Amino acid sequence: MSAAGFEIPDVVCNVIERALAETELTKTVIVAIDGVCGGGKSTLGEALAAKYACRLFHMDDFFLQREQRTKERYEQAGGNVDYERFKEEVLAHLSDKDGLFYRPFRCHTMTFGDAVRMPWCRLNIIEGAYSCHPYFGDVYQARFFVEASPEVQKERLLARNGKEQYERFVREWIPMENRYFDAFAIRRQCISISL
Repeated sequence: MSAAGFEIPDVVCNVIERALAETELTKTVIVAIDGVCGGGKSTLGEALAAKYACRLFHMDDFFLQREQRTKERYEQAGGNVDYERFKEEVLAHLSDKDGLFYRPFRCHTMTFGDAVRMPWCRLNIIEGAYSCHPYFGDVYQARFFVEASPEVQKERLLARNGKEQYERFVREWIPMENRYFDAFAIRRQCISISL
């Protein structure tokens, strides 16, 4: 799925525009896009960033470093993401008028990429599984949950990641996401959309 030519659902734009209208011009608006892997979260986030010229943060940049990948951490619902670092490097600084810096973590190399500077922007989109983790508190003006049927999810994951990685998704990552969704009732806190 590509953001080029992607049609943003009306409900998403309506909710974001209402949040912008109801928030003082000097205050930030924070929107979460959580949901199933292969559902279209990144595509939606990219389309919104293009439409609104806003900041877009990817939870994929905050997966666990090698030393954090412990049995105890993986047993936590939602423990598959470095939520502490995300809160410290991003959420704590969204209102800073000088902008913020964060370090994207690259899972394929298990290293940090170059620090990214993000100037202040009124609208901030946080996309990715675990973006609604309760560790972050009630910081969002809008929350969306992206759904996909098992057939669509399989098709997208196979196309994007190949058969071997798809099997790993089924064995490891999809069950971890589902445990997080269920443990914290993530779907009930969000507006559900299918892409």
